[in-house]
Amino acid sequence: MIMHVRHVVRQFAPAVGGLEDAVAQLALHLQRDHKIESSVVTLDRPFGDLGCRLPAEGEYLGIPIRRIPFSGSTRYPIAPGVLKELGDADIVHIHGIDFFFDFLAATRRLHRRPLVASTHGGFFHTDFASTAKRAWFASITRVSARAYARLFGSSENDAETFRRIAPRQTIAIENGVNIDKWYDAGAHELHPTMMFIGRFSVNKDVPALIALVAALGAPWRLIIAGQPSDLSPADLRAAAAAKGVADQVEIHVGPDDSTLRQLLGQASYIASASRYEGFGLSVVEGMSAGLVPLLRPIPPFQRLVESTRCGLLTDMNDPIAAAREIQEFHRGGGGASRRASAIYAAARFGWTGVAGRFAAEYRSVLEGAAE
Repeated sequence: MIMHVRHVVRQFAPAVGGLEDAVAQLALHLQRDHKIESSVVTLDRPFGDLGCRLPAEGEYLGIPIRRIPFSGSTRYPIAPGVLKELGDADIVHIHGIDFFFDFLAATRRLHRRPLVASTHGGFFHTDFASTAKRAWFASITRVSARAYARLFGSSENDAETFRRIAPRQTIAIENGVNIDKWYDAGAHELHPTMMFIGRFSVNKDVPALIALVAALGAPWRLIIAGQPSDLSPADLRAAAAAKGVADQVEIHVGPDDSTLRQLLGQASYIASASRYEGFGLSVVEGMSAGLVPLLRPIPPFQRLVESTRCGLLTDMNDPIAAAREIQEFHRGGGGASRRASAIYAAARFGWTGVAGRFAAEYRSVLEGAAE
């Protein structure tokens, strides 16, 4: 009998982002490498364009999609219609700690499906309502967690956080990375060009990268590629103009993979000033292209640089000091060897092995449910 896993996630294709790609890659590798069928339930409006309502049914890379309406804030979208979409799932895998996580826990006696969840950073990405978040985590999230057979910390940092409320169920399985998508796409010659890939959200602190390129001065450039979020492209252009680097900063909204590959070919560095990350998926994707990381020293990035011995950690709260460190690093040369090291280091994060760990946990959950 073939196992069927229903993945529940607030946003999915055609939305583009690290979370959406992680769910798609997991579903693809579960099917291809482990003969586990997957389907997705998601919301019917993209957060970047709430006026657009997507079809109720769809498909992405062969993965069936069901889309449901929601109300309320994008921070906690309310969508009770998810109960009707669990179908013949053997396991329901919730991605993210949001309404779906709480609601499916509260209604477990109605749907009677084994539940697992991936944290994907939880909800501590920004300081917004931090006191309320901590209170919610210690109460509502703690109670909801009891309904889950497994909580997959998407980073060691996430796992450490969730072990405080669910020590028995929590294990760390870091997200895999699609290391084939942009493999070897980065510039082959060493260029003073950084690239940021991701959402234009407050926690990503893209303005800090703009301040950094201003401190670095010409000929340094910054390529920004991703989707609007808390910050708009106009916000970023205004920040670049205010720093006098409008001609050194490129902003590309929603580029497809072909365009991204072309942009990667202009850069030698993948940069992030993010103040919070569950893992740092886009950084590792950049490494697979041969881009060397330039990162703010938050715990996930510290672990990445220390474990791979690739890249530079620098305090982006002080752009002048960070610029000096980066200039010295850049002048150190070794472009070809650093590029090769980045590609080699990224290979360890490939999805095949990661999907195997999830598959083993799913089987363990079903065996436990059958006892």
